[in-house]
Amino acid sequence: MSRIETIGNATLYLGDCREILPTLAGVDAIVSDPPYGIAHQHSGKGNASRGNLRGGHKGRIRNTDAIAGDAEPFDPTFLLGFDNVLLFGADHFRARLPEHGRFLAWNKIGTVESWDTFSDVEFAWHSKGKAARIFTYEWKGLMCRKVGEDNGRRDHPTQKPIQLMKWCITQAALEPNSLICDPFMGTGTTGVAAVTMGHRFAGIEIEEKYFDLACRRAEEAQRQQQLAV
Repeated sequence: MSRIETIGNATLYLGDCREILPTLAGVDAIVSDPPYGIAHQHSGKGNASRGNLRGGHKGRIRNTDAIAGDAEPFDPTFLLGFDNVLLFGADHFRARLPEHGRFLAWNKIGTVESWDTFSDVEFAWHSKGKAARIFTYEWKGLMCRKVGEDNGRRDHPTQKPIQLMKWCITQAALEPNSLICDPFMGTGTTGVAAVTMGHRFAGIEIEEKYFDLACRRAEEAQRQQQLAV
């Protein structure tokens, strides 16, 4: 651990979550989008950074930076001891998850027909609950919904929209002022969602450039929350 920043109801840690997470007490839920082994760091090569558009044209996403840990298959075992766990990318590591729980689906294109080789949907596994649910929010290429989402800007290759993470937190069915932890915080979208919903947040990120962005977003979220009171 090299830095700790406390910003209102959020505490952000720069370092390796496998070292930091065991030191945190009172975590009510893990809500995260871990690096799950799709090798996104293949910048400019393959479908990890390009998609085939109709007619054979190539499409390129705006951020092809490597994601720490994404070159290897993800093992969620160290997170499964927590009571309430929600993890994106779960279809990629389903064999290493318990038999119980449910899947949540995020429809990224609404009612528009598919146009490239990228996935139109992402799946999360939730350790609680029985019924599978679907959330629709356009967040793919030109379909990106920009209102309330910093005009659609994405500073991390796999950045999630705030509204999606708010929905995930609602699915976790937490009491007010719960402590939500994202051990793979990225630029802190889960934290923004958590604090604006009246929860506490603990976020861990190993990449300093994303950690700094998460700190700035946490500060802005706290200001907005104070203005809303």
